Amino acid sequence: MTNLTIRRLLIDLETPVARHWCGGDAFLTAWFNALSMSFPVGEQFFIDAVREGAKALPADQQARWEAEIKGFVGQEATHRRIHALFNAQIEKHGLVNAWAPRAESRMVLFEGADPRHPLGVTAAYEHFTALFAEWLLSHPQVLDGSEPRLQTLWLWHSAEEAEHKSTAFDLYQALGGDHAWRAKWMRRVTVFFLSDALRQTVSNLRRDGTLWRWSTWRSAARHLLGRQGLLRTNWPAWRAYFRPDFHPNQQHSERSATWLREHNEQFVPVSAAGR
Repeated sequence: MTNLTIRRLLIDLETPVARHWCGGDAFLTAWFNALSMSFPVGEQFFIDAVREGAKALPADQQARWEAEIKGFVGQEATHRRIHALFNAQIEKHGLVNAWAPRAESRMVLFEGADPRHPLGVTAAYEHFTALFAEWLLSHPQVLDGSEPRLQTLWLWHSAEEAEHKSTAFDLYQALGGDHAWRAKWMRRVTVFFLSDALRQTVSNLRRDGTLWRWSTWRSAARHLLGRQGLLRTNWPAWRAYFRPDFHPNQQHSERSATWLREHNEQFVPVSAAGR
């Protein structure tokens, strides 16, 4: 079982957010904005998948999982609420969230499905978010020039994603989910996640009027495909998911715990869950 603490973030998201809030970088701003646009809908899907999966456990196992499920749901619900506030600010810049409606239309397909399927999808997405979180925690300079409150928002979210990255995976395994379907869902999620993220980023840049600037494409190439780029550096960790003996905790570091310990003045623990 994983110890998960639900935290209330102490930042102001009522004050307007600058158009190019990520250090003046149009691409990074559009990329992070795109990810944020997916979170409220996505986090709700993950919450529902984990809750329904827990209900499908044998009665003698449900009590053992109760605390971790509570912590997972609490953390994801907090992420959903905080990013909804952030999204309300960036929408004032004329951005239109097309990702969320697409995601919602796909979720209908899981109504009445075996609970292992939405859990398999959740485990795959959680692997992506954990990889991206670890990358951001190890490259915090990406947020240089951003307001401290927004640096805190993204690094706090990253730290908590690293904390609960194994919950859906473990629950999928506990319900007898097999490797073949786990790998199949990761392949599908990879296509949907990356295409959705890039489509929304391009839309954000187009509406911002910065899509065809050389500086935008240079930043995209550097931060996604460069030597320390997000996609390039995470390729081996993404590929590892397809091993039959893979577990998220095999890709562990102390960056999450270190950030949370060194920035504990930025949040208030609401409750601790787990053993």
